[in-house]
Amino acid sequence: MTSLENTPFDELEVGMTATFSKTVSEEDIKLFAILSGDTNPIHLDEEYAKTTPFGGCIAHGAICAIIISAAVATQFPGPGSIYAGQEMRFKKPVRPGDTLTAHLELLEKKRRGNIVLIDNVIKNQHGETVFLGVSTVVAPSEKVIAKPVTLPKVELYN
Repeated sequence: MTSLENTPFDELEVGMTATFSKTVSEEDIKLFAILSGDTNPIHLDEEYAKTTPFGGCIAHGAICAIIISAAVATQFPGPGSIYAGQEMRFKKPVRPGDTLTAHLELLEKKRRGNIVLIDNVIKNQHGETVFLGVSTVVAPSEKVIAKPVTLPKVELYN
């Protein structure tokens, strides 16, 4: 990706869509546990997780919200957006190795405050819906074209 480009509020139209995909790795789950402090063994201990109705480790549900946040910030509406709220429903577990695709659709525009409501559906690589929600976003007023930031490499050690 050579640049990140937004769609300002005045150019947004109800019905516009965007997608964003990410494969959730075991390392992502561990990093989320480190960041959040959520060390529930359902996410981190395969032997324990096998004894649960899920039959193995699952990702933290909030990882889906993070994927929506990334889609909003980098693609739709894009840079300059403020992710202000999220309604969410978890439909199926996300497992390490799942590739998730977020489908976003603009539902509503509110001129006061440049607020937009965006429908969210996340599906896994099997086409199964794992997450449903609606994001409240403050859309940018001005056009922004930004250079993507190169993130540092992170290595986990036990």
